[in-house]
Amino acid sequence: MATGRTHRPATRSRGIPEATVARLPLYLRALTGLSERSVPTVSSEELAAAAGVNSAKLRKDFSYLGSYGTRGVGYDVEYLVYQISRELGLTQDWPVVIVGIGNLGAALANYGGFASRGFRVAALIDADPAMAGKPVAGIPVQHSDDLEKIISENGVSIGVIATPAGAAQPVCDRLVAAGVTSILNFAPTVLSVPEGVDVRKVDLSIELQILAFHEQRKAGEDAAAAEAADVVAPVVRGGAAVDRKGPDGDMPAVMPA
Repeated sequence: MATGRTHRPATRSRGIPEATVARLPLYLRALTGLSERSVPTVSSEELAAAAGVNSAKLRKDFSYLGSYGTRGVGYDVEYLVYQISRELGLTQDWPVVIVGIGNLGAALANYGGFASRGFRVAALIDADPAMAGKPVAGIPVQHSDDLEKIISENGVSIGVIATPAGAAQPVCDRLVAAGVTSILNFAPTVLSVPEGVDVRKVDLSIELQILAFHEQRKAGEDAAAAEAADVVAPVVRGGAAVDRKGPDGDMPAVMPA
């Protein structure tokens, strides 16, 4: 089955900006939730709030799809689900291989969201001979020696790399040479690929570091606010306010308790 190799999403040929493409899965997730609750229509404001964007940006994004909604009614939920799924290439079956079946690779193999979103885990591949033949998520692990054969037989164009950092680039090179043109990289390293190959990187440690930055900044802001409050608060000793003048110069700013 080679459907993944012969068809590509229509987004590039239609000139849809990458920023819009990145938001389409957010809209699809929100719309899928509405569809599951049998909600027939949704306003741009409601859908934007559910997707975490502003409504003006949503309307602009949908204009690239040729969808403008109906004034006073909103957008048809089921049609938008189909429209976005088609634009993302999710109306066909995409066979995927996962390379590196350690803890992370096994967790990805067990993820139930692939099938419901248009992806089929066609094969699990690992370099450890002891892993060969062992089932993970009901799929027997195959040895990396057979990588090229596996790619060819399954018509795979999307590969997931979950190997240690040192093995990621050699695995990437073999995937690309075998015909894989899109790679999701979980390894903590930057991959070098030729033109025409798309790489999306998922680095959990980087995301945590960014969160740590924001936590540190919030802590600094809280400390600054507390310091400012100490400066302006009245100095009280023995239950009475220290001699301070009010704004009129006569009355104390804080009266004794």
